[in-house]
Order: sequence, then C-alpha cells, then structure tokens
Amino acid sequence: MRFFNLVTDPTTRKGLRALFGFLLLAVLSVFFLLLFSLRFLYSPIATLATLTTPVSIEVQAGSSFSRVSQELNEAGYIKYPIIFRLLAKWRDVENSIKLGEYELSPGTSPAQLLSALVQGDTIQYRVTLLEGWTFDEALAAIWQSEKVLPDLLSASPAQIAQSLDSNHENPEGLLFPDTYFYTAGTTDAELLRRAHEKLQQVLQSEWDSRLGALPYENSYDALIMASIIEKESALASERGHIAGVFVHRLELGMRLQSDPTVIYGMRDDYDGNILRQDLLTQTPYNTYRISGLPPTPIALAGLESIRASLNPLQSDYLYFVAKGDGEHYFSSNLQEHNQAVNRYQRQVAEL
Repeated sequence: MRFFNLVTDPTTRKGLRALFGFLLLAVLSVFFLLLFSLRFLYSPIATLATLTTPVSIEVQAGSSFSRVSQELNEAGYIKYPIIFRLLAKWRDVENSIKLGEYELSPGTSPAQLLSALVQGDTIQYRVTLLEGWTFDEALAAIWQSEKVLPDLLSASPAQIAQSLDSNHENPEGLLFPDTYFYTAGTTDAELLRRAHEKLQQVLQSEWDSRLGALPYENSYDALIMASIIEKESALASERGHIAGVFVHRLELGMRLQSDPTVIYGMRDDYDGNILRQDLLTQTPYNTYRISGLPPTPIALAGLESIRASLNPLQSDYLYFVAKGDGEHYFSSNLQEHNQAVNRYQRQVAEL
C-alpha cells in the first residue's frame, strides 16, 4: 500500500514522468545515433562520388589504425573517424589491418574500406615478361613498371645470379616468361626471384617427364636448347621439328649452326644482318664455330619451347631454312637444303 501511495503522490508521479521522459529521450538518442552511424558506415563516401577515376591510399609500416583513421579524415574520405574506429573495435580488427596501397573508387563505403584494409585487398600491378626476351630486356621491363623499387641498378650479372641462388654466374634465361602481379614497393629482386622460382618449377617438372635418352647432361642444357628453339621459330607447330634437327645434330656430332646464337654473341655489333665474317668470328655463342651447345641460354624460353627441347620430334631432318612467311623448310640432306636456301633466299631478296 505504501508503494501505491508513492505512485499516487503528485510529486512522485511528476518525478516518474520526468525519469520516463529522460529514458525515452536516451533510447531515442541511442537509436538515432546508431541509425546515423549505420548510414554513415554503409553509404558511399561522398567525396568519391565526383571522381572519374579511383584514388589510392597507402598504409605504411608502423601506422596504427587510429593514425590511419585520422589520415583518412584529413584527406576528406572519412568524415567521422570516431565512428570508423568504433566499427573496427566492434569487429575486433583494430590490429588486423594490412600494409600496402588501396584503391578508393566511387561507391566505396567506410565499412567496405575497413574490410579491404583487414583483408589486405591491396592494389595489384602487373609486369609481363615475354618469350624470347633477353635477361636485360626482362630486367628493363621490371624497372619500367609502376611502383617497383629498383634495388639492383648497380648489381652485376654475377651478383644478380647470386641473389637468385643460382649455380650459374650468368642469369641469362633463368626467368620464366609470364605475367607477374605485385604490390607497390615490391623490389626488382623479389620479382626476379619469383620468375626464377617459376622457371625452376616448370623446368624440373618437364625434365622429370621427358621421354627417351637425350644428349643433355642436365636440365640446364635442355633450357639452353629451349632458348635457341624459342628464337628460331614463333610457330608452336615447328618447335618439335626444330628440336629434332638440333638434337639429331648433337647426336651426330654436327655443329648446331644456329643464327640466333651468332646474333646473341655479336651483342651490340648486330645491325640486323649477319655477314659471312660474322659466321667466321669466334665467340662462345657462335655455333658455326663451336661444337655442342653455347654456354648459357640466349633468351627466355616459354613452356612450349622447353617441352620441345625435351620431347623432340624424330625425323631424318638435319637442316631448315626460313621461307620468309614465318615458316621453315626442313631438309634431310645438304643438297636439298642448298636448293631450299637458294629458292627461299632469292624470293626474300626479290621481295
């Protein structure tokens, strides 16, 4: 009865109404604050709406989430950094953001940005190394690529080979031609290591599955042969035959007589033409003058050329000559080859 009397007391009723009103106001305030926060967090960032191209931000080493939030606020991308930090705290990811460069495009919300920071969805750049390139051409392409740190500008070829943990002093041909994705700040050495490791994996796999006895001492010899095949023809359909010719020659003790090896040995002296004097000049790569394989690959060899070197097509062919249309004519004896040379060289000269 005493409680009933308190409730019916005018002063008490007035106090209860005030308390109820305060609680209602507090609940409504929390509700609208939560609604406002959710709308902010899951709506596209307004400052990005007017952009025609994405912008990038970078999370650097040593940056705390609080610092990143403040930098985003100062850049105009996160209007309410406290709410942004509260979301991270609620998700328990304050210490889980990844370093790197991130892309902000129209339509991105603060919540999506937070997820990207936690998942490490950094901007990916790419560099493509092409079949037939020399090591110098591949390295130049890496140096010319965006956001790559050039640590090897003053390194010698032997030092670069050593950085690849290679047993060879010359890094020529020790990269696998492919497209490699990387993030900002990746070094040239890192990309070279990845391309070298990819080559080792491919070469070992193909070496282990080779068929029959071949005139190679090891897989490096097969890689040298593959690089010559790569430079001799761009046609996949011919590579097995070219491999067959060169393997046949090695087995018979004949010289390879490959023009691309001569060109490689000429270096900067090559002006687009090979003269008789060039064929007579002694270099480690002039296979008109040396027996067997040159000392290193002469280019980056692709998978098809590596496979061809380890699976040559058997035939009686010992010679081939370019027909001028991208294809080659294959011959089994010198007389037929000389006739083909006269025929196709004359056609090229007339053109």
